[in-house]
Amino acid sequence: MRSLHKITLFGIALGCAVILVLSIASVVQSQQMTESEPYLLGGQTTIFDTTPNAFSQPAPGIEREQYLLFFVGNSFFNQNWVMAPSSTEARDGLGPFFNSRSCAGCHFKDGRGRAPETPGETPTGLLFRLSIPERGANNQNLPDPIYGGQYQEAAVEDVLPEGSIQIDYTEISGAFADGRPYTLRQPTYTLTDLNYGEMHPDMMISPRVANQMIGLGLLEAVPEETLLALADPDDTDGDGISGRPNTVWDDVTQQFAIGRFGWKANQPTILQQVSEAFNGDIGITTSIVPTQNCSPAQTLCAGVLDGGVPEIPDDDLLKVVLYSSVLAVPAQRDYDDPQVQRGAEIFAEAGCQSCHIPTLQTGAHPTISALSNQEIHPYTDLLLHDMGAGLADHRPDFDATGSEWRTPPLWGIGLVETVNGHTNYLHDGRARNLLEAVLWHDGEARASRDAVLNLSQADMDALVTFLRSL
Repeated sequence: MRSLHKITLFGIALGCAVILVLSIASVVQSQQMTESEPYLLGGQTTIFDTTPNAFSQPAPGIEREQYLLFFVGNSFFNQNWVMAPSSTEARDGLGPFFNSRSCAGCHFKDGRGRAPETPGETPTGLLFRLSIPERGANNQNLPDPIYGGQYQEAAVEDVLPEGSIQIDYTEISGAFADGRPYTLRQPTYTLTDLNYGEMHPDMMISPRVANQMIGLGLLEAVPEETLLALADPDDTDGDGISGRPNTVWDDVTQQFAIGRFGWKANQPTILQQVSEAFNGDIGITTSIVPTQNCSPAQTLCAGVLDGGVPEIPDDDLLKVVLYSSVLAVPAQRDYDDPQVQRGAEIFAEAGCQSCHIPTLQTGAHPTISALSNQEIHPYTDLLLHDMGAGLADHRPDFDATGSEWRTPPLWGIGLVETVNGHTNYLHDGRARNLLEAVLWHDGEARASRDAVLNLSQADMDALVTFLRSL
């Protein structure tokens, strides 16, 4: 393992200066907070930032050493990786295949990716998971024998990328109860220009858009008992909602655990989520995922030099995990606006709170005390729900079926346009705005969707205004 990257004296001085400023800001901010206020979406770690950098701030209250490590982790998150060998030894080992050269290439400004809007446009944070119907010893999906578990459209020099993608949209028309029309767009995905032969005949493909990074450490600190108490897999209360946890394999503990992260809650920890993303998205090995992301059939991979074993040492990997854990949640905006308050009432009346649970309590975080014992308002239960045939990807993932998805947190959704310059939502970005995202709901959410279809224009506007305030 190569020696750790050394921080220069200038970097330390700069980090200390930033720490001082942020510490003062944190004290002033904490004096203005009352934990019981629901607009403090991240509890005492909430920030008040509505700028394009709203998703990129450290949580108030973290320790001074964690502030310094936050900025080191930020550099590994944002800077591009390069081919090996390179004089930039701390960041070489890109590929052989990859979807992006950096974490920020998918999570721009720590925000949400989107699908291409025009033919030929390069995707920003859109990837495709691949698997065949058979399962592994730990109930995990098995990859395509040639193309692996993730389709990659880019490769290093002298290696052919796996192929390209083509996205076609079909407009679906509908109408609200009062006759007002609406349209949704149904995507069709085609993997084209395959450079390594045909895929498995029973290949299952799932598109996934990179989600915003805020509040992950808070969600990790929610006790397992809380999630199990929220679960109702047999719908014993008869409300039509049967959320259940995804039971997944933890590569570190070598045992099954409850999944929390990813669109199907297929990752149990931020450490494993980050490690899998390094490997699948950038082609960087870690101690958690130590093998290169190429199959024996892709022989050109054999000649590509690696950037060390592993390519990102544990010490640096943990800095990225810390960075990912303490990205702060912005406060709700305009919470005292009568239209926002009316929208919150409609949200509850329509039953949206049955899955998008407004309030959770964190337990004791093992390493970041600022995230412990916080009353947070993420609007999620972190459970799987059947969302109907329209949103189904027909690709199971551990216990998740092809039509089940984890309830995505709603905190921050109203700032995506400010941070990322678009308003695309859902797991593949098909929804062009928040209302379209609501109208795609089906399955367990059908009753809530139908309630929205019966709203007046004024009430619908209030609902959207409430969502945009989060």
